[in-house]
Amino acid sequence: MIFNTSTWSKYVFITLEGSSEAVPAGKLELLEEGIRPTASTFVYGNKYLQRANATAVDPVSMPLSEAKKTREVVFQPPAGLALFGAIRDAAPDSWGRRVIENMLRAAPNGLPETDYLAHAGPHRTGALDFRDSPTSPAQPGKLPDAKALSYLLDAAAMIQEGKPVPKKLQLLFSVGATFGGARPKAVLLDDNRQWVAKFPVARDGFNVPLVERATLELARQCGMRVPTTRSVHLPDGRDVMLIERFDRVPLPEGSFGKRHVVSALTMLKMHESDTASASYTDLSDTLSERGAVGFVAADKLELFKRMVFNILVTNDDDHLRNHAFVWDGANKGWRLSELYDVVPKPQVGSERFLVLGVGPAMGRLATLDNALSDAGRFGLLKHAAAEIIQHLSSVVREWRTYFEAFDVPKSECDKIASAFRKPQSIGLREVEKV
Repeated sequence: MIFNTSTWSKYVFITLEGSSEAVPAGKLELLEEGIRPTASTFVYGNKYLQRANATAVDPVSMPLSEAKKTREVVFQPPAGLALFGAIRDAAPDSWGRRVIENMLRAAPNGLPETDYLAHAGPHRTGALDFRDSPTSPAQPGKLPDAKALSYLLDAAAMIQEGKPVPKKLQLLFSVGATFGGARPKAVLLDDNRQWVAKFPVARDGFNVPLVERATLELARQCGMRVPTTRSVHLPDGRDVMLIERFDRVPLPEGSFGKRHVVSALTMLKMHESDTASASYTDLSDTLSERGAVGFVAADKLELFKRMVFNILVTNDDDHLRNHAFVWDGANKGWRLSELYDVVPKPQVGSERFLVLGVGPAMGRLATLDNALSDAGRFGLLKHAAAEIIQHLSSVVREWRTYFEAFDVPKSECDKIASAFRKPQSIGLREVEKV
């Protein structure tokens, strides 16, 4: 079969720290055969490279140091990838693609990658944008408030059912097309802050919005960095979780700055299909190499806690897109982002696994002794790591108390109880011997 070959050229804009206005960083060219991307190139603009606060669009595949050393160097993605990781991060993933397909009346995965990039809108994750010329203005992007939640939920339900969204509900097209993950969501403005609204799905086996919020608040009790969360109970009985966007910063004049975000997938130069070969220690090593000055130890500790927490609550959706890094220009490096997308998964089996590797000998096996086995790679002494594991175990053991405090009914707690594991049965005894 012969496919038409086309080249898509756009200027990549980036919003730098402390500003609400994006500036052109360089030019992207993407080659497609039919709807499939096959190759891409990127060249930084000379004017951008002269900026004192210039930030690498992709720290791994487009390093500024190389661009400044050899002007107009043409960057290409890592071997085996058609797209640069940071460009891929700025594109919509599963849910956002479904929104765009509904908007354009297209079949599932039936559009060129460039269409998904072009239609993700002004609210996409992170600080990047794509425009036709260096002087093109930003797309208008007024955000709805929480009063629009019922409309957004109705539109999301129609998309899940494969039905065209009527004009009166098409607000979702502008505020729901940017995000990844399979679950429906949208962005809104409330109390002068930007929030991701996460919606229920008809096939859910439990109240996911309430449970996810309570799980994040449980993680906060364990000492992890978690964005502000809220629950909204609509008059028709539906629940929505709001989580504040960590990639948006309110500015004094009422506008918003953007934080440059890349996924762990990008930092490790990997394709989605490679995720199972990655490990938490790979992410820890990334912090050692690229972490913000003065925060490396704290972020490695945070990462260790998240790994242990995922084991305790059976969050086995810990793939590389669910870990992110945020640029910290003041401290000249990357911070581990705030925690997001953590949902317990009820299971019957006693032997469980995470997506990412936990320890060197037992791989992805989700046990506490496996987590302890490579504590040194997180900058922790064994006894200190053991104390952390014991503390998290003691907090998570009281999960029902915290969940009920965040309005999760007992009936919903019963549905997810099998996700919360008894620490003694998954290696705590071995940890306590350290």
